[in-house]
Amino acid sequence: MRIMGIDYGDARTGLAVSDAMNILVGEAWTVNQWDANVLADEIVKQAESRGIERFVLGLPKNMDGTEGARAEKCREFAALLGSKTDIPIIMWDERRSSIEAHAILHANGKKEKKHRKTVDAVAASLILEGYLGTL
Repeated sequence: MRIMGIDYGDARTGLAVSDAMNILVGEAWTVNQWDANVLADEIVKQAESRGIERFVLGLPKNMDGTEGARAEKCREFAALLGSKTDIPIIMWDERRSSIEAHAILHANGKKEKKHRKTVDAVAASLILEGYLGTL
């Protein structure tokens, strides 16, 4: 079984896929898409081509554990995605994933301007990695 991590964003969404044994994150990439409906279709297409059996969608909570407007958008996207596929969707607390992703890119010598191209893929990897650690 493979699992796909999703870091949903308004313009860019990071996707990451586990290996078949759910031990490691195998690949990660970014989809540039503003239209949530088109994005959901693309994610379903990517999931079907990779044999995905579960989605882990990052849920951005505030540091105090409450949910704000961004979390609501993610829940709405989860409902949209769920209407297009029978693949189960798990909402995963992603507090600090984007901050950690920027720190990882910075530590590896990436310039701030170039973070935009890859930070969402790294964040999706961190979301998936966190979930895989609970299995």
